[in-house]
Amino acid sequence: MNRNRIAMLMYRGHMTQLLEGKTGLVMGVANKRSIAWGIANAANKAGARLILTYQNERLGENVRDLAPQLTNPLLLPCDVSNDGEITTLMSRIGEEVGHLDFLIHALAYAPREDFRIALDVSAYSLVAVSGAALPLMKDRQAGIVTLTYLGAERVIQNYNVMGVAKAALEASVRYLANDLGPHGVRVNAISAGPIKTLAASAVGGISGMIKLNAERAPLRKQVDLDEVGDAALFLISPLSRGISGEVIYVDSGYHILGV
Repeated sequence: MNRNRIAMLMYRGHMTQLLEGKTGLVMGVANKRSIAWGIANAANKAGARLILTYQNERLGENVRDLAPQLTNPLLLPCDVSNDGEITTLMSRIGEEVGHLDFLIHALAYAPREDFRIALDVSAYSLVAVSGAALPLMKDRQAGIVTLTYLGAERVIQNYNVMGVAKAALEASVRYLANDLGPHGVRVNAISAGPIKTLAASAVGGISGMIKLNAERAPLRKQVDLDEVGDAALFLISPLSRGISGEVIYVDSGYHILGV
């Protein structure tokens, strides 16, 4: 067996142990093409026990169909636009698990350019959920990760009000990082390149955006769920224990381009 093969096996063995004994909450799984599902898979392979939430019964059916692919997941309802449901969620987690080591916030919604709802679900919900989860996460070197997009800082055709919401989300990451840091909780964001998810399908021209990213990005390739999942795995693991308040780009390098 050559050295590269041995190194790869050692790497994979280390990765499978990275989150052993850890418990995390993943919010935003809609179907198997969701970025949240890619992150859930990566965390599951690294040994974490997962709690998955769903907004309503229709989405709950999708989550229940996917759940058998994970190791002993806990499935709970939560509509983040309802503070009462967030409180109930954290109470259930406290009763059934007792703590959280990481939280994945992969939520975005903007019906017909509705500014208030876009900000509420896509940005404010991170603040609400993080605050409610803090008693379960403090002093555990825990990590919170949310998902953003380049439209937060540059004009992306047809992204519209979601760009404003993602800009608010990124600002919230920085403020939360400062507020929660003294409690040992890190807060970061992943800015993923365009991926054809259920949420992205509402953006006009998403297929063209994916094609353009693959053609022009320095790596000349489309971003996939596994790449985003592995980046999130890094951010919720001890490997990133010195990183907080950052936006990490997983877009094949597209964000560095001037044109």
